[in-house]
Amino acid sequence: MAMPLRQSIKVATYLVEQKLRKRDKFPLIVELEPLFACNLKCEGCGKIQHPAGVLKQRMPVAQAVGAVLESGAPMVSIAGGEPLMHPQIDEIVRQLVAKRKYVFLCTNAMLLRKKLDKFTPSPYFAFAVHIDGLRERHDESVAKEGVFDEAVAAIKEAKRHGFRVTTNSTFFNTDTPQTIIEVLNYLNDDLKVDEMMISPAYAYEKAPDQEHFLGVEQTRELFKKAFSGGNRRRWRLNHSPLFLDFLEGKADFPCTAWAIPNYSLFGWQRPCYLMSDGYVPTYRELIEETDWDKYGRGKDPRCANCMAHCGYEPTAVLATMGSLKESLRAMRETVNGNRA
Repeated sequence: MAMPLRQSIKVATYLVEQKLRKRDKFPLIVELEPLFACNLKCEGCGKIQHPAGVLKQRMPVAQAVGAVLESGAPMVSIAGGEPLMHPQIDEIVRQLVAKRKYVFLCTNAMLLRKKLDKFTPSPYFAFAVHIDGLRERHDESVAKEGVFDEAVAAIKEAKRHGFRVTTNSTFFNTDTPQTIIEVLNYLNDDLKVDEMMISPAYAYEKAPDQEHFLGVEQTRELFKKAFSGGNRRRWRLNHSPLFLDFLEGKADFPCTAWAIPNYSLFGWQRPCYLMSDGYVPTYRELIEETDWDKYGRGKDPRCANCMAHCGYEPTAVLATMGSLKESLRAMRETVNGNRA
């Protein structure tokens, strides 16, 4: 795990504080969606299926920042839609960083070079560029040629200006261990991004393409083979060791969707950003009035093939904190990742 040491310490301290306060449900990272509009039409995403009136809306800065502060989470992932289309996205980031929140701005990078001068490098801020494969594969997944080349150029430009740059890669049943190895090798060794996040695609109900989502056994076999030969230890993956164990079938966990809550134009979404069972206006209502026990594999059929990080990464993190052995393992991988 290549999470910066400062960030690792802050998150660990936060988790200890929650345990001392005897809180059984709390946020690890907030998924903030200040808009749904996007400049691409990815086959695996259904955000732009919202009505035109919704797609025109932009969340006010005070509302976006207020929601994160209300939750108390130490980290924020700003997504959408394409957040760089929000006219005040730089101000949202600036205010969250000023509050010492670790902010990841998720982007397809089509506007990144144009908007780069609106942002300031900070240890609390990183761009998270979505890359689903090498040129042909990535452009096919986003349904537009030239996107991969622009994303690569934007990553290089951002790094030249001193920004932390991470990537987020979603894999489908059209992927093979080799296609995963090829793109992660490229991101890790050639582009030298700071961290990489990976996730099996979830069958998002509004996505145009419903045929290429992975099942649980497919996911385990795919990552088990991709991680072989020392790749898992070599790649700068932004995941806990136990979550990587989970992906390749060495461990299994229940879903803790409450730990990565989603806040959008509609409010706090139940139960997670991948499923929509209604919205509530406050974080407290989300936590206290949602029947969390009815979600997860074996409980809700919509969860049957889900192995997404939003549900299972926090479970792995909590399991790590509850085990001295796993805590030492995670600490060792964090230190080794920061030396790489």
